[in-house]
Amino acid sequence: MDRKIAILGAFIVISLCLMSSEKQQVEAAPGKGYLDPASTNYILQPPNITTGQERFFCLARGRCHFIFLTCPKECPLRKPPLSQTNVKACFADCSSRCETTCKHRIPNCNGYGSVCYDPRFVGGDGVMFYFHGANGGDFALVSDDRFQINVHFIGTRPEGRKRDFTWVQALSVMFDSHTLVIAARKVAKWDDHFDALSVNWNGKDIIVPTEGDAEWHDGEEAVAVVERTGLVNSAKITILNGLIQMDVKVVPITEEDDKMHGYNIPQGDAFAHLETQFRFGNLTEHVEGILGQTYRPGYVSPVKRGVAMPIMGGEDRYRTSSLLSTNCASCRFQRPITFTEEKSVPLKLAQA
Repeated sequence: MDRKIAILGAFIVISLCLMSSEKQQVEAAPGKGYLDPASTNYILQPPNITTGQERFFCLARGRCHFIFLTCPKECPLRKPPLSQTNVKACFADCSSRCETTCKHRIPNCNGYGSVCYDPRFVGGDGVMFYFHGANGGDFALVSDDRFQINVHFIGTRPEGRKRDFTWVQALSVMFDSHTLVIAARKVAKWDDHFDALSVNWNGKDIIVPTEGDAEWHDGEEAVAVVERTGLVNSAKITILNGLIQMDVKVVPITEEDDKMHGYNIPQGDAFAHLETQFRFGNLTEHVEGILGQTYRPGYVSPVKRGVAMPIMGGEDRYRTSSLLSTNCASCRFQRPITFTEEKSVPLKLAQA
C-alpha cells in the first residue's frame, strides 16, 4: 500500500510540474495558444544519462501531444559546438510529424524559402527564379499583416551590360514597433576567421555571444532571438516564437566566381553578402513581396520555365524608399498608430 501511495504521489508531482511548464509556455508565446501545432512547442528535458542524447516533451496538440522525443544518435545535440560547423544538429518537430531529424544549421540554397547567390530565389511553391533589382536598391521580400522583411542590394554593372549583378547585403525585419537588421559588413579582403555578421536591434548594434547558449534575445518576452550557429558569420533568427525563422550566413564573392561570371568585382572589396533561408508560420492568404507572394494558396508562378535564368518581375511593386521603409506599392504591413520613427535617420550599414 505504501508503495502504491508513493507511486501515486510521484505521478501527481510530475503532473503538476508539467502543468506548470505548460503555463510557462503559454506566457512565453503571446498571441498563440500553447496547444497550437507548432513544431517547436516543447519543453526541453534532461539528456539521456548514458548517451547524452537530448530529449523533448511535446506540448503541441495532435498526435504528438504529451509525447517524449529523443535526438538520434547521429546528432545527439540541438546545439553542437560552434567550431564544428559541419556537424548536424538535432531538430525536434512536435507537429503532426512528431519526429526528430538531423540537419545542418546553415541555409540550404536549394530549399524552399532560400535567397542566395546573385540573387537566386526558391519560392514557397518550390519554383526557382531570379530577381535582379538594382545596385543600392531596397525591396520588400515579404509583407504581411504582422510583419515586413526588406532587403538591400549591392551590385556591379560591367561595361556593356544592361542590368546590374546584385546580391543581398542586408535585410530588415519589421514587426510591431521593432526593427531587426541583419547585415554583412563591408570587408576589403575575406578572412574566414573574421566575423562579418552585423546585428542591429531597434537602432542599436548588439553583440551575440559565443559562450553558453551563444544567443541574444531582446528581453523576458524574447520576441526576437539571434542564435549563433558558428563562431563567425552564421546565425539562426527566430521572431515572435516562430512566426519568422531564418538561417543566415555571410559569404564573399570568390575570385573564381568573379572570373567565371564576369562580375568585375572592384579591388579592395570582397562583396560580402547574405545567404538566407526562411520559414514562416501563419501567413495570410494575401501575403505580398518578392518571396512572400509565392506562399499564397493557389499561387501560380509567372516565370518562364525551362530556361537557365527564369526572371521574376515586380521591381515597381516592391521597391521601398529605404531598408526600413514599409511604403512599397503592394506592401501590406503598417506600423502601429502609436509608432514613432525616432530611428528614422537612415541606417548606416555596417562597415569593417
